[in-house]
Amino acid sequence: MATEKIILGIDPGTTIMGFGIIKVINKQMYFVQMNELMLKKYDDPYVKLKLIFERTLELIDTYHPDEIAIEAPFYGKNVQSMLKLGRAQGVAMAAGLSREIPITEYMPKKIKMAITGNGNASKEQVARMLQSVLKLKSLPKNLDSTDGLAAAVCHFYNEGRVEVGKSYTGWEAFIKQNPNKVKKQ
Repeated sequence: MATEKIILGIDPGTTIMGFGIIKVINKQMYFVQMNELMLKKYDDPYVKLKLIFERTLELIDTYHPDEIAIEAPFYGKNVQSMLKLGRAQGVAMAAGLSREIPITEYMPKKIKMAITGNGNASKEQVARMLQSVLKLKSLPKNLDSTDGLAAAVCHFYNEGRVEVGKSYTGWEAFIKQNPNKVKKQ
């Protein structure tokens, strides 16, 4: 009997949110879709967050992923950028958790390492490797969608490994795994 699974990968961002979807049938990976949500034209940060949440729910309701892989924010020097990125990631995660879909976070270096074998690979190197592995005819102009796709492929490659990143199956699991981040009342 064939086993089938859909993995949604998300590269969160408040300017562009990239996403990619793969289907896994009997441990064989197939490309389904990749695209991006363009948010540059919106000035209101709360509108951007609402759109990220709604688009993530739309993807979930359309493709019915079994799991979500999301790129974790990297640690940068600009605190405001980190805050914006964390919020974008949070609303995408909330959308998945509201549908009780397991979520795993991956650091950017881990994703790059899984795809190219080099944790310091460029976006272009990651995109070209995905093009080769998934037999994509062309690559998009913006590589945010390939970054989302890379998160999904990284999750596929790391399946079955004990420590792949932080995983949450719902709000209760998130609270249990993050007792210091949840304020008790």
